[in-house]
Amino acid sequence: MTERERKLRERVERQAQRMKRAEKERPTLIAQTIYLGTLGLVFVLPVVAGAYLGDWLDGRLAGYSTRWTLSLIFLGVVVGAINVYLLIRE
Repeated sequence: MTERERKLRERVERQAQRMKRAEKERPTLIAQTIYLGTLGLVFVLPVVAGAYLGDWLDGRLAGYSTRWTLSLIFLGVVVGAINVYLLIRE
């Protein structure tokens, strides 16, 4: 075997190993589903927590008010969006 053939063979073997490794590391359907579920949770939980906390604060104030509820829902949306961005960037 000549030097050129040996180098070609080594290069082909490296590429085949890379392809096998990439096939093993490819995300499965269940892994993608879990990832999307996690994204949903990190977005929705701050919104729901803000809604409950705002409702509780509004209930403690005299009269009818939704100021805290709406403000904390908006804050929850912002925090949830930041969480999703940071998780995707990872």
